[in-house]
Amino acid sequence: MIFVTHRLPVNGAGRPVLSRAMVWDGLVRKAGNALPFVPIMSRCEVTVRHSAQCFDRDIEIRGEAFTERVTLEEPHRVVFTRIAGPVLGTIANEIEGQGSHDLALRFSFALVVGGVPGGSDAEAQTADRMTTDYLAAVTATLDAVRRIAQGETT
Repeated sequence: MIFVTHRLPVNGAGRPVLSRAMVWDGLVRKAGNALPFVPIMSRCEVTVRHSAQCFDRDIEIRGEAFTERVTLEEPHRVVFTRIAGPVLGTIANEIEGQGSHDLALRFSFALVVGGVPGGSDAEAQTADRMTTDYLAAVTATLDAVRRIAQGETT
């Protein structure tokens, strides 16, 4: 199993200051259509709505198809549970901190890669690639939220 967690500060010098509500709005937008937020994703389509806070979506990343169940835990966490595809498990995006000075976005994942033995070199290489991809996705998400905050359309 691959388990990774990283915490990125939301606000910093030279960047538009984002509020918790702005980050939450960005995460909700990303959950519904991740294409403007995740550069390596080529498909994202909501397929089933279970409730206002829970739905399934089909995505494609690097040519691999997945189905994720998305759960919105307003106002602090979005959980993506991979229910079909070559990599299964859970991914979470969490807003941490109370004020703009300590606001952070944490991404965590616990994933199992089909056909890859746990603890193997292949699993370690997959973990490194996935960590790089998810770090880029979270950075791109915050950048997109900043563009939205500045009035650009995403």
